[in-house]
Amino acid sequence: MLKRHQRWVWGAGVLLLLLLASCTMQVETPAATSVANEAAENATAATAANDAAWLPPESPPFDTSGWRTDFSKRTVAWDEIMSGGPPKDGIASVDEPAFESVNAAAEWLTARDPVIFFAHNGDVRAYPLAILIWHEIVNDEVGGMPVAVTFCPLCNASIVFDATIDGQAHEFGATGRLRNSDLVMYDRVTESWWQQFTGQALVGDYAGRQLDFLPSQVISFGDFAAEFSNGQVLQRPAFRRSYGANPYVSYDSTDGRPFLFTGELDTRLPATERVVGVELDGNHVMAYPFSVVAEAGTINDEVAGEAIVVLHKSGTASALDSRTINEGREVGSVAVFKRQLNGQLLTFSAHADGSFTDAETGSTWNILGDAVAGELAGSQLTRVLAFDHFWFAWAAFHPETGLYGE
Repeated sequence: MLKRHQRWVWGAGVLLLLLLASCTMQVETPAATSVANEAAENATAATAANDAAWLPPESPPFDTSGWRTDFSKRTVAWDEIMSGGPPKDGIASVDEPAFESVNAAAEWLTARDPVIFFAHNGDVRAYPLAILIWHEIVNDEVGGMPVAVTFCPLCNASIVFDATIDGQAHEFGATGRLRNSDLVMYDRVTESWWQQFTGQALVGDYAGRQLDFLPSQVISFGDFAAEFSNGQVLQRPAFRRSYGANPYVSYDSTDGRPFLFTGELDTRLPATERVVGVELDGNHVMAYPFSVVAEAGTINDEVAGEAIVVLHKSGTASALDSRTINEGREVGSVAVFKRQLNGQLLTFSAHADGSFTDAETGSTWNILGDAVAGELAGSQLTRVLAFDHFWFAWAAFHPETGLYGE
């Protein structure tokens, strides 16, 4: 059972979001309707092969006014989707993001602040969780690529998606609903509903479709600033929010059932233990607890025949611990890379200063997978798609997962 004070804190956090959130009114225009109709036709054609996965049409057990979603198409039972409190767009996405320099961001961010690091075509950006904890979705274009940068606080899930579907850029918003305690998004073209954790469309014209994950990493602002002095940092939007504050105080110290999660708990780990989840070849799934990786510094492993290394570096605060994010307890940052480089298999070890060394060449590496000194200086390890999550959510969406250290 949840402790009474934790229930109050988390309930207050949701109420705070409800009170502060600004719903965005959208006006239909003939041009917008035409684009939506074309996208719906494309989506219907592309998902024809998925018809067998759709459940029989059944009216949803909630008010659908204000939605253009085709609710006759869905891949999950209605009782799996529940209200999180806020209405459609009640948690406002950031749709016209502005950016500032590292020096400007340093005036309000500390070295311990967690940020989502994402780069494409030389365009390097950091998205502070101090902002995303209030907005959950940033619709952006990085290096010419439309992307959706997302964060679900209830699952501690930071994921970046390619926002192009069938050649068309899409923006996403929050439905105000959850599945397995995870954010359910919607696209603003067909208003199909998408699971943030898996990138799968659950309801609407796109039901059965899959968004493409993009490699990203949660690191400290200090590490980002040290490596990318000319990088761009998401600027605080012009909303009335307490950026830098955490409305989910002590949430990641849950000693029972997480807030708004009704599924079965996998008791191999505490529900809100942080894990980095890896999925290779579509059906080989493994979770590495932060605590285990932190103690070892590095884990040299093999999954589905692929040699990988899991790295941990200290210096990053939890965004879901104390009332002020940068004062949160130490959790560090984790990254996963392939160990094979130019035909050579590397074996890594960690050092107290946060650097790493491979045994084969003695080269020095950083948490971003860059060789910064030694024989392989200038080389880059190939990143493995891996994301930070709470254990309960990873296990709910991947019940077949292996657990390192079992």
